[in-house]
Amino acid sequence: MGASSLIVLMLAAIVFSAGGILVSKIFTKGSTNSQKGQAYESGIKSTGTPWAQFNVGYYLFALIFLIFDVELIFIYPWAVVVKKVGITALFEIVVFLFILFMGFLYAHKKGALKWM
Repeated sequence: MGASSLIVLMLAAIVFSAGGILVSKIFTKGSTNSQKGQAYESGIKSTGTPWAQFNVGYYLFALIFLIFDVELIFIYPWAVVVKKVGITALFEIVVFLFILFMGFLYAHKKGALKWM
């Protein structure tokens, strides 16, 4: 299992992806009309320009959510090997959580967690 396995895997991914797109192009009939290009928002006709400004607070809130969501991804493998590694794993996760908690306090102090 070396480079040849990786090449076979990449070729299989390309073939399956391209094959799925090709099959959908062959077996579906496409139609073009003006309604297909319009945005759909709850059945209400869109008015005005689509270039509307959003408050940056929504993006900050989403990024903070992603940071703490990714934190859970790192805690799961730690929980699996904590008995094998021992006190070292405990110390490392405490440092990791401390750094994340300091980031949480910083975001809270700056007001990034307040909903508009």
